[in-house]
Amino acid sequence: MAKRDIVSEVTALLTDYLDENNLELYKVEYKKEGSDWVLRVFPDKPADASSEYVSIEECEALNRFLSDKLDENDIIERSYNLEVSSPGLDRELIKESDFIRFAGRQVEVKTYEQINGSKNLEGTLLGKDDNIINIRTDDGEVGIPADKISKINLAVVFK
Repeated sequence: MAKRDIVSEVTALLTDYLDENNLELYKVEYKKEGSDWVLRVFPDKPADASSEYVSIEECEALNRFLSDKLDENDIIERSYNLEVSSPGLDRELIKESDFIRFAGRQVEVKTYEQINGSKNLEGTLLGKDDNIINIRTDDGEVGIPADKISKINLAVVFK
């Protein structure tokens, strides 16, 4: 079965469970790493949840549920490793809603080409307008075309 078919089927298997447990799906990956296949599932909290982070207990419960469902439905024909993890403190911003939800937070941006003399920018996320990611750096506001960004993550800030 093709990679995207497995991702779609895993996503479908999770829909009701996630709804019932006040979670949403951040990302599903199914890929070969070395000689092994890995299925990674990243649950997330909805933007309006009382807690921003998925707990270890929630990941464990989702892992048990999904492992049982995968065995029951037998959608993956080869051996694989199942990993369930939260997106983490330094999560990558990938969904449109991420740019609304995390506006005002510190971000680290890596670009394909230099923007204001650097391929690595840090600043406060202001939002996204018409495929332009806007951040405030020490040097002022910067608008970065989304297609020039290789990766944008929340910065881990220790206070």
